[in-house]
Amino acid sequence: MKSICVFCGSKSGNDEQYQRSAIELGRLMAQRNISLVYGGGSVGLMGIIADAVLESGGRVVGVIPRQLATKELLHPGATEMHVVEDMHSRKAKMSECSDAFIAMPGGYGTLEELFEVVSWVQLGIYSKPVGLLNTSGFYDPLLNMVEHCIETEFIKPKYRDLIIADESPSALIDHLQRHELPVIEKILDLEEI
Repeated sequence: MKSICVFCGSKSGNDEQYQRSAIELGRLMAQRNISLVYGGGSVGLMGIIADAVLESGGRVVGVIPRQLATKELLHPGATEMHVVEDMHSRKAKMSECSDAFIAMPGGYGTLEELFEVVSWVQLGIYSKPVGLLNTSGFYDPLLNMVEHCIETEFIKPKYRDLIIADESPSALIDHLQRHELPVIEKILDLEEI
């Protein structure tokens, strides 16, 4: 695994553990020679993880839409920065540059990015592992919702493992590196989804 795309908030959140986990994940990625691919910002958890990777000698690849690429948002120290036309281009470029995905705590944008990649893995468009850095149980409600979707038969039980979660950055990366995705059949019939 050479690169991980990290989805995370442009805010830092109200729990200092979110920030500590971002620093720990960033340092760990640099130590393991795993490039960070992310949204290109210098604020919130995005800025914190990018700074941690850079301060530890790692490589940071930012991808930011032109309308957000202002001096206040664009990270000036990124190893490589791609300024793209829109959010769709941003997600496509981030996915293209990554071997796996991790969602840290964040808001609507983080959740949207997470669910898009999970959906695309389920459809067989990507064959890359997806993890949640479940800092302070941030993603417990979401994981409970996934279980509810399985119980109510909107998600097949075998797709439970499309998302792996851990509170420890080290354990999560280890799990991503050895994770085997469930077999994704080619969809011939809508009943097979």
